[in-house]
Amino acid sequence: MAHNIRAEGLEKVYADTKALDGVTLDIEGGKILALVGLNGSGKTTFMRIIAGLEEPTRGSVLVDKGKMQSHELRKVATLIFQRTATFSTSVFDNVAFGLRIRGITKDQIERKVSEELASVGLASFQKRKAKRLSGGEQQRLALARAFAINPDLLLLDEPTANLDPASAIAIENIIRTIREDERRTVVLSTHNLHQARRLADKIAHIHYGRILEVANPDQFFMNPSNEITRKFVSGELQF
Repeated sequence: MAHNIRAEGLEKVYADTKALDGVTLDIEGGKILALVGLNGSGKTTFMRIIAGLEEPTRGSVLVDKGKMQSHELRKVATLIFQRTATFSTSVFDNVAFGLRIRGITKDQIERKVSEELASVGLASFQKRKAKRLSGGEQQRLALARAFAINPDLLLLDEPTANLDPASAIAIENIIRTIREDERRTVVLSTHNLHQARRLADKIAHIHYGRILEVANPDQFFMNPSNEITRKFVSGELQF
């Protein structure tokens, strides 16, 4: 089920640093939202709160208009980090892990793992050691592992950063299949503005913890209403 998510007045303070400063943002169910901004703008902090991995200092996250606590958010959301973590086991066992702890039967696990590995182009990799995969292959493995547990909200933190062009294209193609499905809500943080334009239904610009602009890709790039966003899009603000 594709949930509508609303971040309402999110603030996050670390010691003397305010990472988020009153962020209110609607994330439409079944769509892809790209979150863009400079380094240190608050993208990852926002993602971690939406995923239920951190508590906001103030504000709340609403799922289908109902406020959710962090432990509840973790049941519907999965965050895939820029640098993925893999177990020192086979590719098959990495994908099967989340299913096993949920008590899924062996036959169902074998079928589900095979389906998800095929969906990310790793069908023939089941017996390989996950740690020996390339960076792009590990990112695809992380997506298969996430798909296996069927999260309603998928959060992707710089999913193609530091990947070679071929691997980045493979990841983008997988994200496109999610978009076509429309049963899952996706938030994608990226430094790649061209990627945001290619993949997103809407783009949100976060700047020093504040949302400055939310628009569809054409409006965001051709006619942004915020002057800082205009400079960001034109390259006058540097990463």
